[in-house]
Amino acid sequence: MNVDERLNHWMKRLFFLQTKHFMNKTFFSLMATASLAVFMIACGSGEQTTEATADTTATETKAADTMAAMTPATVVDIAVGSADHSTLVAAVKAAGLVETLSGAGPFTVFAPTNVAFDKLPAGTVDNLLKPESKADLTGILTYHVVAGTLKAADLKDGQKLKTVNGAELTVSIKEGKVMIDGANVTAADLSAGNGVVHVLDAVVLPKK
Repeated sequence: MNVDERLNHWMKRLFFLQTKHFMNKTFFSLMATASLAVFMIACGSGEQTTEATADTTATETKAADTMAAMTPATVVDIAVGSADHSTLVAAVKAAGLVETLSGAGPFTVFAPTNVAFDKLPAGTVDNLLKPESKADLTGILTYHVVAGTLKAADLKDGQKLKTVNGAELTVSIKEGKVMIDGANVTAADLSAGNGVVHVLDAVVLPKK
């Protein structure tokens, strides 16, 4: 091999080594770039998942707070918030039962409407609201209250419910309609934080 051939051989050898070095460098550079891209995507996905989870938790918490705000705190609050129960509210105040019925309970209250009180003989409500009639008024009102939470689904035909008064109410169910001592339940399962209210179309009186 002459000098020119040797020189040409070494030039080709050098070119090959340089090309190989460049290819290796380029390959590792591409691999590093790809790895970094995958890492960034994974981090971004993690952040999005965390943000989505946080958003979901915040939404659920807000919904729970909204529901809590929508539920009256007590059975008294339900009556106070109803324009059809202003007479009952006045009677509860006159009997000094607001604090009791605002307690932990739970209570099941059968709440007569204003129209129900109007069905009583003339002058009855006015007389009951007088201070000297407090004991009688308390006896009538507590006859509408049962300890515990009784939803409509818990009531059975012929069932006896012992009231806070000590006497018993009688449940009757005919053709799906619930009656308490003959008074119709016109609205049921009005939930409060300390019990439940069922609306009656008549005032029920304890048997003497």
